[in-house]
Amino acid sequence: MIAPDKLNHLKGGQKRRKLALCFGALERDIAGIAESGCGYSFPSLSRSEYVAKLAAVVLEDPQLPEATAQELAALLAANPLDERRVCNCARNALLAIIGTFPAEWDLIIAPHRSELPVSRDFYPGLYVYAEDIRSPFNLGSIFRTAEAMGAQGVFLSPGCCDPLHPRAIRSGMGCIEALQWQRLSLNELPQELPVFVLETGGTAINEFVFPKQGIVIIGSEELGVSPEALERATYGRVTIPMKGIKASLNVGVAFGILMQAWVASLN
Repeated sequence: MIAPDKLNHLKGGQKRRKLALCFGALERDIAGIAESGCGYSFPSLSRSEYVAKLAAVVLEDPQLPEATAQELAALLAANPLDERRVCNCARNALLAIIGTFPAEWDLIIAPHRSELPVSRDFYPGLYVYAEDIRSPFNLGSIFRTAEAMGAQGVFLSPGCCDPLHPRAIRSGMGCIEALQWQRLSLNELPQELPVFVLETGGTAINEFVFPKQGIVIIGSEELGVSPEALERATYGRVTIPMKGIKASLNVGVAFGILMQAWVASLN
């Protein structure tokens, strides 16, 4: 973070980029997820005063759209000051002016509990096999959905990205720590459980007869499931019908739809 008076020495794009970084750091501090040593540390100003001063600088930006300026001014006039909303509004306004938009893994998310329960409720025998998922954000999202919907655990292919990657941990919201997971090849999957795939060209999800226990294979973002996975999936193939021009879903979104349908069939 930068002292407000030092901002006067910065110009144009440099000032905007520095402000955007400061607002991002402030949002993490407000949410309680600031990196070690990166919390708010100006003793001469309270954090809310600091937020207000930085936001006032943003209001002076000649490229700030009028509607955004009115929104930010209204947030600053509110009592009490909603620090996080002020920071979020100002940061995203600056990024829009710069022409840089936040990736999903850069969004400031709510903190999760660091102390996990000793045990969790789940459906015994429900697993997902993530085959060659390359994006840490997507993998964290898959863990989060699997935990929320009651999967027992997650299997990862040898080519899957690292679930301990910072972006995976961040998007997983504590669920990677809560779930059982291990790396296995397709041949190492438990033989006693039925295996099916989520892929195009199969039985519509509303007609598919889900097993009481089993493993669903979801494929990579680019290629879908491999031919070897299709061969291993002796229980069948389930498909989400779509009408759009692209007929394409993010792998994490598709997995969420699949899990909701699977769990609903068990109740």
